[in-house]
Amino acid sequence: MESTIKFGIVGCGVIGPTHARSISEIEGAQLVAVADVVEEKAQALAEMYEVEAYTDYHKMLERQDIDVVSIATPSGMHADMGIDAARAGKHVIVEKPMDVRLDKADALIAACHEQGVKLCVISQHRFDHGIVDLKKAIQEGKLGTLAFGGGYTQWYRAQEYYDSGDWRGTWALDGGGALMNQSIHYVDMLQYMMGPVEEIHAYTARRAHVRIEVEDVSAATLKFKSGAIGVIEGMTAAFPGFDARLEIFGSDGGVIIENDKVKDWRLRDGEEYTPPQEDIPLIVGTSSADIWYLGHRREIQDMVDAIREDRPPLVTGEEGRKPLEIILAIYESARTGQTVKLA
Repeated sequence: MESTIKFGIVGCGVIGPTHARSISEIEGAQLVAVADVVEEKAQALAEMYEVEAYTDYHKMLERQDIDVVSIATPSGMHADMGIDAARAGKHVIVEKPMDVRLDKADALIAACHEQGVKLCVISQHRFDHGIVDLKKAIQEGKLGTLAFGGGYTQWYRAQEYYDSGDWRGTWALDGGGALMNQSIHYVDMLQYMMGPVEEIHAYTARRAHVRIEVEDVSAATLKFKSGAIGVIEGMTAAFPGFDARLEIFGSDGGVIIENDKVKDWRLRDGEEYTPPQEDIPLIVGTSSADIWYLGHRREIQDMVDAIREDRPPLVTGEEGRKPLEIILAIYESARTGQTVKLA
């Protein structure tokens, strides 16, 4: 029988419990410890799963029985905490975005390589059935030459969301607004389907919220290295909350995914799309705390399998860096008014 892979979690707020629930449902995985600077949060999650609680994550990292550490803290802390975990000999799962700065993201990637541990960046929607099927169709050439890709996140967050933590809506720890924290999923899926981005021109604004430093609405046009063009639209100002949508069009067909499900699948060869039996509910545009966990479970399962099989996880640090680079380029273009070329 294979040995159990044991987990610790740093950060017991909104998304930490999602990691805990996912780990608890994976065969051969076990949560053994959690850490949070707010003792009440650490204790509450620890009691729920009958594990040990820490207020100092460094103390948790000293445990020899932890194989993997999930980082579920404010975005600006991700890389530093991930580096600490890697240097303690732990494999690392880090929530999106992997950090708010590219140099920090690169330092985390380098540390994991140097320590010989695996790094997985949460991008749970890559594991949605429709995304898996669309990626396969593109790889098989069923959409022909890709011409256009659009990623749209038309969500709403109440002012209370930003007021719920003094780090929210700050450049230092949140790293940005609607793009960095909500739209990053569809930014990632857009580039995952369309390939590398060559250049970006963008606008951002703050229109519906106060007491935040960051954007709540944004729009960007993109040119992909393939020659295709695209659009990214992201907001948390669309009261009361609308849809998230991915559109991919090519010379031989197009696919639209809306709220993580295939809405339209039209190919020149007439192939019809048969959706699988769904095990994940619709994402609600107004939701901020009720984050559906099955995508996380699939991705953490992939990390467990990667450790057992000694292979890279599907979403490596290098993959997690890609949407971060695009979003930071959008911010630079909006700040300067110039088109930004990516390396």
